[in-house]
Amino acid sequence: MSDDPAARAAKPAVVTEGDRPVTFREIFSVGEYRAVYLSLVVNWLGDYLARAAITVLVYQQSKSVLLSAAAFAVSFLPWIIGGTLLSALAERYPYRRVLITSDLFRMVLIALLLIPHLPVGSLLALLFLASLGTPPTQAARSALLPLLVGRDRLPIAIATNATTGQAAQVVGYLAGAALATGVNPQVALAVDVVTFGVSAALIATGVRPRPAARTRAERRHLLRESGEGFRIVFGRETLRAIAVMVFVLTMFAVVPEGLAAAWAAQGDPDAVTRGLDQGLIMAAGPIGFVAGGLLTGRVFSPARRNRLIRPLAVVSALILVPAIAGPPPPAVAALVALSGVAQGVVSPTLNSRFVLILPHGYRARAYGVIQAGMQLSQFAAVMITGVLADRFWLPLVVGLWSVGGTVAMFVLATRWPSEEAFAAATEAAAQGNAAARSEEIAAERAAEPVLEPGLEQELEPAPGSDRTVATTSVTPERS
Repeated sequence: MSDDPAARAAKPAVVTEGDRPVTFREIFSVGEYRAVYLSLVVNWLGDYLARAAITVLVYQQSKSVLLSAAAFAVSFLPWIIGGTLLSALAERYPYRRVLITSDLFRMVLIALLLIPHLPVGSLLALLFLASLGTPPTQAARSALLPLLVGRDRLPIAIATNATTGQAAQVVGYLAGAALATGVNPQVALAVDVVTFGVSAALIATGVRPRPAARTRAERRHLLRESGEGFRIVFGRETLRAIAVMVFVLTMFAVVPEGLAAAWAAQGDPDAVTRGLDQGLIMAAGPIGFVAGGLLTGRVFSPARRNRLIRPLAVVSALILVPAIAGPPPPAVAALVALSGVAQGVVSPTLNSRFVLILPHGYRARAYGVIQAGMQLSQFAAVMITGVLADRFWLPLVVGLWSVGGTVAMFVLATRWPSEEAFAAATEAAAQGNAAARSEEIAAERAAEPVLEPGLEQELEPAPGSDRTVATTSVTPERS
């Protein structure tokens, strides 16, 4: 590091999180964030509507439970088989363009599902192709978020997005199932088509253009770029610790939801009661997560959230251990909800720390690595416990699985990097990202047309105009 006072003065200040909780009003005061947030809401609602509707549509046509389940699971495949590659695309092009293009791509493919009497194979193929747009969309949105809200407001923005996603999941599933069974699956799919169009319009009108994270000269083979995402995540102690904890947290938290239908059927012959119990168990986790997210934003300061990561990570699995006694479904739902509260505090906090440590140009790819790992962890957990539950008593399987999760979380908590290590990694990333952003701003200015003498005064925008906002909304400090 240079000792030259002028060089030190030229460096942007590193902004660190304070102990003052950031309010929701502060993040929603950012116009671009509002546009991205509204886009996210309509996008997720449409996705969950369509996911519920397509399972009903496939079952109505095929009368096959297996094919109906395949229609639900096919949307996870892009993440598992190519999520990191698709996420790497988000850094080759401007994030705004990726979001708009992906929305329009999915809108067209979902619209094709409205064609009457399509064979089941065609329905599944179209759904899979439409799902290919999800990884670049989510990766671009995640990478864009720090540029919109800055470092101090990033944890609350992430928590807000996460809790909104959980709420959208509950509402979307319920509304999609109601429309599909009570009206027509095509209606829910048509609503999904409209939501993609609305989402694209929100991004197009509410988010200003920015250059791509990687220039054409910096691009390499897509496989190599994807591999760099793995190296950045697993090659650094702090990022690796966060990634492993997220994978383990996901692996042990998803099991009650994945086995909800079988649990609800334990000893209850009434179909209506079984359906209510299943819905109660499946909704309990998202509801608890929302409650935890609200606590994150309204009660806990950034420093307190960081201190709570390790104990709440252990508690999230420990709470589910009493399932080994075989409690009734309402009691299971209560345990799942309490576990969800812990996850609602831990997950957004881990996410914000992860993003703040990432260097510029790697956020989308690193997000792809995390999402692919989470999807694989969930898939493996549900499949393994499902196979075990076919041979052994289901509550015993869930209880022992949770015991294993508690032990795993305790081991991870004891090996958690120090706060000094996280602070050093965050500061290094902030300085590097600020320098990269300064270079981008300089390149943008250099690309502007040179005005003839005397025209600068005439063309200077008025204070408070859109152009003034666009050129000052993202400062070098907002990494």
